[in-house]
Amino acid sequence: MRNITADLYNERGPHDRFATFCVGAGRANEALRRDFTEHLKTAVERCGFRYLRFHGLFHDDMAVYREDENGRPIYNWQYIDTVFDTMLSLGIRPFVELSFTPREMASGEKTIFWWRGNVTPPADHAKWGALIAAFVQHCVDRYGHDEVVRWFFEVWNEPDYPAFFEGDIHDYFKMYDAAAQAVKSVSPVLRVGGPATSSNRWIPEMIAHCVENEIPLDFISTHTYGVEGALDEFGRDLHRLIDDPDTIVNDVRRARRQILDSAMPHLPLYYTEWSASYSSRDNVHDSYISAPYILYNLKRIEGSVDAMSYWTFTDVFEEGGPGPTPFHGGFGMINLQGLKKPSFYAFEFYHALGSRELACDDPDAWVCHDGDDVQLLFWDYHKPDQGDVPNELYFTRDLPPQSREEVSLTVEGLTPGAYLRTVRRVGYGEADVYGAYLELGCPENLTREQTAALALCSRCAPVSDILTIDGTFSQELTLAENEVCLVELKKL
Repeated sequence: MRNITADLYNERGPHDRFATFCVGAGRANEALRRDFTEHLKTAVERCGFRYLRFHGLFHDDMAVYREDENGRPIYNWQYIDTVFDTMLSLGIRPFVELSFTPREMASGEKTIFWWRGNVTPPADHAKWGALIAAFVQHCVDRYGHDEVVRWFFEVWNEPDYPAFFEGDIHDYFKMYDAAAQAVKSVSPVLRVGGPATSSNRWIPEMIAHCVENEIPLDFISTHTYGVEGALDEFGRDLHRLIDDPDTIVNDVRRARRQILDSAMPHLPLYYTEWSASYSSRDNVHDSYISAPYILYNLKRIEGSVDAMSYWTFTDVFEEGGPGPTPFHGGFGMINLQGLKKPSFYAFEFYHALGSRELACDDPDAWVCHDGDDVQLLFWDYHKPDQGDVPNELYFTRDLPPQSREEVSLTVEGLTPGAYLRTVRRVGYGEADVYGAYLELGCPENLTREQTAALALCSRCAPVSDILTIDGTFSQELTLAENEVCLVELKKL
């Protein structure tokens, strides 16, 4: 019997909301689409995300930059304004990634992704800095200093990875320096940082460079993924979950230690991308296994990081081109048809937790409360025994749980009286829309009737009843392998 116990008189402290601080999306231009906006509205309202980060703000499809016949810059902020206006109206702020290089400013022709983001350094860093300064000043003029001071400005995306940046660390520092100084030229209290690297790289080097050269640095950002393989934008490679389930946890703790050991030990640490896999054609993202995987990592990371920005909230995402089928292993928590994957519910359940965390010894549980209302979130995560079978084959099959465990819940210190008890689950056959899609035979295109049927399968239906509690709540239930359960007690 697994015992999860807590007492309202034994608080751990405020519940850390680092997991919903920020969430990722593909590129700025996709935010002009209605389905993207609808999915974002749902993610903000039900998961509580507060910031949004994406690529391609300065890509040519945003029409931000061109030059006249004399090489003088011409700026156009209208598409950016539309994106930011929409975000702010939905209650989510920009975590601004300053990328990629506009074609007319670029030093070369190398691009990445189906939409061809230019990844070469600016040919003229003065023009790059002027673009950043003009952009930031425009944001302050349009939204007000008090608003923009709450934003973050992150320079580039994964400059350590050759596919994302045609240059070395010194080339990145030149680009970063120009951008950071440009941001601060508008207001010294605006926040700028980096290096936005893949796999936790360049953190000590970044801090040392900024300290030695007196370059502004307000936060460290980097990325981590729990998969073996190579960058694979078009889904041609094969990937496999890393055997060590604590790979991401260890990455985060190591990055925090590097900051603590540096000349700037109090810098915030933001992971601006993380997920089970960095392939947008990896069906682990669709599988019910992603829900406990997410929570397993978040619980163990708590206290070591200021934000973990999940990549991404929607399958409106076109790095490898538009998604070819309704479930194609896309990064998103919501698929193209608006169907919620199990990963969505991991964040919705997390968001449902109260503002105060209670002491609980179970490493795979949170018990929180707001006054008399109590929430118990717990899960089972076991890495699948996939051997050498890659994710792209393993997670395209029926994967019933191999075990179940009995769980005993006990919460003491409750005010006696009547409570509404609500239980919600995500797992095999529970809010498991991808499992239902597999049963349909994985149609490449859904009829309207099939979409409606899958929408029912994607719902996380609550089971509720009213009970009288004399001061101690207790319940026993069964939890399947790789299942997530949320039990809520609401005082009536």
